[in-house]
Amino acid sequence: MTQPVSSKQGLSGLLVVDKPLGWTSMDVVRLVRRRAGGTKTGHAGTLDPLATGVLVCCLGRVTKAVPHLMGLTKVYEAAVDLSAFTDTDDREGGRIEVSVGTAPDEVALRKAVEFFVGSIEQRPPAYSAVHVGGRRAYERARRGETMDLPPRVVTVNAIEFLEYVWPIARLRITCGKGTYIRSIARDLGRRLGTGGHLHALRRTAVGSYDLSLAVDVEEMKRKITQSDLHPPPEDA
Repeated sequence: MTQPVSSKQGLSGLLVVDKPLGWTSMDVVRLVRRRAGGTKTGHAGTLDPLATGVLVCCLGRVTKAVPHLMGLTKVYEAAVDLSAFTDTDDREGGRIEVSVGTAPDEVALRKAVEFFVGSIEQRPPAYSAVHVGGRRAYERARRGETMDLPPRVVTVNAIEFLEYVWPIARLRITCGKGTYIRSIARDLGRRLGTGGHLHALRRTAVGSYDLSLAVDVEEMKRKITQSDLHPPPEDA
């Protein structure tokens, strides 16, 4: 098995962090870097400040594994609010109200969800890190520019229905690289004839790295040592 390398080059391995609400992914990276004595640190897949859960941080020589780790299957638990759209496709944006005469029942919701499983075309949110004309889409959106982002093909392995109490539908989504859960929330609402935006999101796994391995940021008040780190995948 590939092991994290501890040598004169310093710490090397993976630290799985449970990112808290309101933190950016880079906030976590900066904290890990400080606790690791300035060791080179990166992460394998951004989580928005609204999202919580598994953020895989790579330290030392294992930062080379970031591209591989970003390609691993991810699992999310999402709460979708069907009462309205928003301009950011999540609850932090301005609400775009819709008129819903009769709320869809569970049967209709389950049927609509099936449409989003498999290899699907998905249009990224306007407020996303996608490059448009050499700039990030969210930068242009903040300037009030209207953009027509081209759809991209992503893979959604499975969507498990968890709970539905109008207007919140709770889903467990297993998906591949580049999938926007905010886009699924928005498009689910469109398919149902309701609103649709992401109310809450928690990432529970990146590949085999799940919440059972994660440390809370409150636990990182001491120096990170080699014994705290996990090895990268053998094929990374």
